[in-house]
Amino acid sequence: MGGRELLNWDGSRKLYGEALELLPGGVNSPVRAMRSIGRDPIFIERGEGPYLFDVDGNRYVDWVCSWGPLIAGHAEPSILAAVRAAAERGTTYGAPTAGEVALAREVAKRFDSVEMIRMTSSGTEAAMGAIRLARAVTGRDALVKFAGAYHGHTDGLLVSAGSGMATAGKPSSPGVPAAVAEQTAVVPWNDADAVEAALAARPVAALLVEPIPANMGLVPPAEGFLKRLRELADQYGAVLVFDEVISGFRVSRGGAQELTGVQPDVTAFGKVIGGGLPAAAFGASSEMMNHLAPAGDVYQAGTLSGNPLAVAAGLATMELLDEAAYLKLSQTTDALADALRDAARDHPVQVVSVPGLVTPFFTDQPVSDFEGANSCDMDAYARFCRELIERGVYPPASQFEAWFPSLAHDEETVEMTAAAAAEAFDAVFADG
Repeated sequence: MGGRELLNWDGSRKLYGEALELLPGGVNSPVRAMRSIGRDPIFIERGEGPYLFDVDGNRYVDWVCSWGPLIAGHAEPSILAAVRAAAERGTTYGAPTAGEVALAREVAKRFDSVEMIRMTSSGTEAAMGAIRLARAVTGRDALVKFAGAYHGHTDGLLVSAGSGMATAGKPSSPGVPAAVAEQTAVVPWNDADAVEAALAARPVAALLVEPIPANMGLVPPAEGFLKRLRELADQYGAVLVFDEVISGFRVSRGGAQELTGVQPDVTAFGKVIGGGLPAAAFGASSEMMNHLAPAGDVYQAGTLSGNPLAVAAGLATMELLDEAAYLKLSQTTDALADALRDAARDHPVQVVSVPGLVTPFFTDQPVSDFEGANSCDMDAYARFCRELIERGVYPPASQFEAWFPSLAHDEETVEMTAAAAAEAFDAVFADG
């Protein structure tokens, strides 16, 4: 991996300077700027297996994996072969293909709650489609979501909590109309009483849930919480929407629904479903999905939805995700989590994991909601990330993002990470 003295980022610095003149903040998605960990971004040249290589020739063990899509690692040969074969036939047609049917069939086989899907190009679009469908079916407008959950950057979901547990939300970004934000109530994660109060306050179209939240760091649901959400949605006539953009096809063959035994009315998919290319979808029963045009009158469309290259990558990825693959992913996740715990020793760090996802929280208290995640030592996490990067390990540049083990990670990459993490933890807490 190379020592700290061997790493330089002259090429990245030069590119970042040029990018600042051409891209807002020098990047095309905010977290890539690495500002929350107090450094400039690293510009990547290529990926291979579990590794990233930057434009200066530095190699890193990659625990970001493009924020989740690359469950097979970088440049997996069978996925590349599928994409090449698809590209040779043309990159897009704006017309149906056999691959779309095959991918839809594969999703329906894996998720008992899904009989039909509608493909989109991003998780944001999938969540937006799920919400529109829920509003159409219920004839209601209001939404309930959880603090710390991220369902894409549509106006109605860029909302922060109001003044009380069941009050209307307020815009969390300039450009979001207050009238739109007021349609969304924000409640604490793992607080069933707050959810019931929000559902009772006014008619609600959809209860939006990351069943295994990974956008406040990894904060699994409390025992029985998802089951209670199912009951409350039924009681108050709200559509239960599971956002499995991250957890779908990652935490198990059938996503969080299979792990928890709780089924939603509508599911949003993304990341893994496209195998590293832009693809997403939302799905539900045939009865509900047939409200969408052209079968019904709920309009939703997209020029590149079901793009043949993305569909090919998704299908090739699904072919890899058999029982043995999930066992390996689970074992790698456990090994990484245990390695981070051992490296942290008696330092105030909580390491949380489920298959395919890991988060080290810099706190001495268990984290059960966004307030707990937000009270972690962000400065300590930031320095930890900088120290890891200097030792050839590439972590998520935010305390609120999960680490993404892949099938390409192995014992060697875990050991390399463990050694770097032990030194990084010691550096962070040297004055503690």
